Amino acid sequence: MNTMKLEIVTPTGLIYDGETKMVTLPGKEGEFGVLPEHASLVSLLDAGLITVETADGKEIIVAINGGYVKVDENKVSCIVDGAVLISDEEGSISESLEEAKELLQKAQSSDVAIATAVSRVESIKKSY
Repeated sequence: MNTMKLEIVTPTGLIYDGETKMVTLPGKEGEFGVLPEHASLVSLLDAGLITVETADGKEIIVAINGGYVKVDENKVSCIVDGAVLISDEEGSISESLEEAKELLQKAQSSDVAIATAVSRVESIKKSY
C-alpha cells in the first residue's frame, strides 16, 4: 500500500514525523481526509483532532489548536500553533488527554469545533 510522509510542527518543535496511510484533518470548512497521491492544496486548520493511520496500521491522534496544512502528492506538512500527541506508548495517556482537553478549550476558534473536539477526547478517555 502507498504511504506518505506526515509532519506536524509547532513553534516549539516537531510533534510527529512518520509514514502514514491516511490522515484526517480538522479544516476550517470541515474535516477532510488525505490519502497518498492526493491533489496539492493549502488549507487553514481549525482547533480539533488530527487522526493518523500509520504505515503499520496504528492510529495516532494529535489535538491541535489551529494552523495550516500543505498537502503534496507524497507529503503532508501541518504547521500548528499548539499540539498534544495522544498516545499510550509514551507516558501517561490520562495526562495527554487532560493536556489535549486544556489546549482545545483555550483555542480561539468556533464553539462548535471546540465542543466536538473535546467530546472526541472525552470518548477516547472513556475507552482507556
